[in-house]
Amino acid sequence: MAESNVRVRFAPSPTGPLHIGGVRTALYNYLFARQHGGKLIFRIEDTDSNRFVPGAEEYILDSFKWLGITFDEGVSFGGEHGPYRQSERREIYKKYVNQLLEAGKAYIAFDTPEELEAKRNEIQNFQYDAHTRQQMRNSLTMQKEEVDKLIEDGLQYVVRFKIEPGEEIHVNDMIRGDVCIKSDILDDKVLYKSADELPTYHLANIVDDHLMEISHVIRGEEWLPSAPLHVLLYRAFGWEDSMPRFAHLPLLLKPEGKGKLSKRDGDRLGFPVFPMEWHDPKTGEVSSGYRESGYFPEAVVNFLALLGWNPGTEQELFTLEELVKAFDITKCSKSGAKFDYQKGIWFNHEYILRKSDEEIAQLFAPIVANNGIEATMDQIRQVVHMMKDRVSFVKELWDLCSFFFIAPTTYDGKTVKKRWKEYSAQQMTELADVLEGIDDFSVEGQEPVVMKWVEDKGYKLGDIMNAFRLTLVGIGKGPGMFDISAFLGKEETLRRMHKAIEVLG
Repeated sequence: MAESNVRVRFAPSPTGPLHIGGVRTALYNYLFARQHGGKLIFRIEDTDSNRFVPGAEEYILDSFKWLGITFDEGVSFGGEHGPYRQSERREIYKKYVNQLLEAGKAYIAFDTPEELEAKRNEIQNFQYDAHTRQQMRNSLTMQKEEVDKLIEDGLQYVVRFKIEPGEEIHVNDMIRGDVCIKSDILDDKVLYKSADELPTYHLANIVDDHLMEISHVIRGEEWLPSAPLHVLLYRAFGWEDSMPRFAHLPLLLKPEGKGKLSKRDGDRLGFPVFPMEWHDPKTGEVSSGYRESGYFPEAVVNFLALLGWNPGTEQELFTLEELVKAFDITKCSKSGAKFDYQKGIWFNHEYILRKSDEEIAQLFAPIVANNGIEATMDQIRQVVHMMKDRVSFVKELWDLCSFFFIAPTTYDGKTVKKRWKEYSAQQMTELADVLEGIDDFSVEGQEPVVMKWVEDKGYKLGDIMNAFRLTLVGIGKGPGMFDISAFLGKEETLRRMHKAIEVLG
């Protein structure tokens, strides 16, 4: 397939929020399309009307907008292969259902749910296939007149795909190589239901992929069992020449233990499994999202890209453009990828370091304002410059930095016990006098003067600095002491020192 003809799709069902595994599938489709100068199509698979959830489609689109994953065609993007919502393609599917029926590749079945249940109780591991279909109520075991009459009378039916036994089906997978399945293990899947006049996933997918000229189907490993059926459907329609290449991505696994990642894991361990916060319209339950938890979209994309794919180098930090260049679908792992959510936090920390002080200050400013503080952007920028390397999220800055804006009213007991000696009050009184006499209160103005005073007095530098920190901060934390005092200015520094001497004695 020529690279210029690459067309891939991401086709979610609007049945709820977009799981982080779905985001990764969409990301890999995006990287593959961009790398080959191809197109990424956004399709909505809403043939199961019972599971439709209001607001889900908008949520999915908003999530991709936030993440910076862009589509070229599809629902809300337009294009020449529409409509891109499966519920709007009923008439198209009917034509292909009839084509299979007329060619004898599919048949009509009238079995009720009760009849099927009875069969399951009668035959262990029952499946509707070449061995059992002759015992059932379908157009293979009934006269044509009877079938026509039942349809005319409005009896509900399904159309099943007729799978012949004794065949070897080969799926050429870009990640897993040649996957061979025997047709005997497949059942005659339902392709269409008269009840809602809509096809099932299997038929709709094949018809849409063919008509939308999809060249590669990149999807999760959970769809691998349906790949042989899809190969057979392509053959049944005579579309072998335009069959897409398959790539089945490894599962995202729980951070600990066995099995695939679920929302319960996130709830239990305290990390999101959805890109954005989701408000369930039925239950009212609110599920956390990466955006609202304070992650940068670039960090989430970078983190996800390396879950199941390895660039083969030591590089871990990639821009989206760099990922497009480096991505190689054949280098995806065959086995599942453990969802190391701590690594996601690490990525966010690295992106805080990469961003300018100005950018982080713009995000931190509303938090400062919400705490009732009037500070200039320059002050906020200075604080960010000193403290951003200590946090993984912008929201963590306030607890670390509030002392820059609010003088301590209490002093941490443990720090006092450890750092405030019987001679500290005397030394701090002397230090306050030294600072009072300094005109240039910058770091460069203070530091040499104070250091010389400490040396001349023969004091221990540790004693002085620890007590000095306690007077200005109230606890043993923060950046360099002269950075703090220079930021506060002479007047506020001395005010805080005198207050601490008075309280601590």
